[in-house]
Amino acid sequence: MKSKMKTCKAVAKRVRITKNGKVLKRKAGQDHFNSRESGNTKRNKRRDLEVSASYTRNIKDLLPHN
Repeated sequence: MKSKMKTCKAVAKRVRITKNGKVLKRKAGQDHFNSRESGNTKRNKRRDLEVSASYTRNIKDLLPHN
């Protein structure tokens, strides 16, 4: 009997896969020291980023059930 594919939980906690197959991640550096950032930087940190195409294939291999 073939063993099941397991989800890599470390990756699953850090990314989301959208309905159309894009991989989204949270922008880095949001936790603290944000008062020194300019308004533009703070605003840009609010939205998630799409992961580059070179990483997308690897991430989808680690998340077999998405």
